[in-house]
Amino acid sequence: MSNTKAPANPLLQPPKRRISPGIIVVIVLVLALAGGVGVQYWRGHSKVEVSSNGKPEPTVITGPGASGKGVTVGNADAKVHIDIYLDFRCPHCAEFEESTGGVVDKLVQDGSATLTYWPLAFVNPDASPRLANAFAAAAANGKALSYADEMYGDFSKSWTTDQLLDLGSQLGIGDAKFQQAVRDNTYGGWLDTVSKAADDRGVTGTPTVYVNDKQLEANQLTADGLQKAVDDIAS
Repeated sequence: MSNTKAPANPLLQPPKRRISPGIIVVIVLVLALAGGVGVQYWRGHSKVEVSSNGKPEPTVITGPGASGKGVTVGNADAKVHIDIYLDFRCPHCAEFEESTGGVVDKLVQDGSATLTYWPLAFVNPDASPRLANAFAAAAANGKALSYADEMYGDFSKSWTTDQLLDLGSQLGIGDAKFQQAVRDNTYGGWLDTVSKAADDRGVTGTPTVYVNDKQLEANQLTADGLQKAVDDIAS
């Protein structure tokens, strides 16, 4: 009996090896992990690029450090006063800034309204107070509005300490005093008093907005809604 194998049929496809579902799952997880690491690296190391450098900066009426008081900018004689309770890591605050930032900036810069920032730490126990402290350091150097605008303008960025320092430098406030305030959490105690003042006022989330001490409803947190609330007072 011959042991010679029959020639393979060229018309038949050779059997394919099946990949185990377990292997597929592992591959997907590895790719997802690699992608996540890549995104996180980009967020922490991406270059800081500013768009507001050279933009008119409103006068800081009340700077950071006054116990229980937010940072107020604008014309002290303005008839309208806007209070914004915000968290620099709050996605809804970023959406509010994207929607209304142009209106708010114009109202402040043309003297129609003053604006008080109340930076809170509701969202991220590490990043929120760190960004709020950096904002306070910028406000102490007269750059409250532009620094806040830039942080929200690139909300996907991690805003590491180095990125916060770079932002200050690009806005012209990168001196040693600013750097020390950012690194040493100089305004941490003041932020605690801001948080308590917000609690006392009944603020439970961000963004919360008041126009001349009247809280805006959720459906008013738009450019048109804010403008109308201001116009109703100014008319």
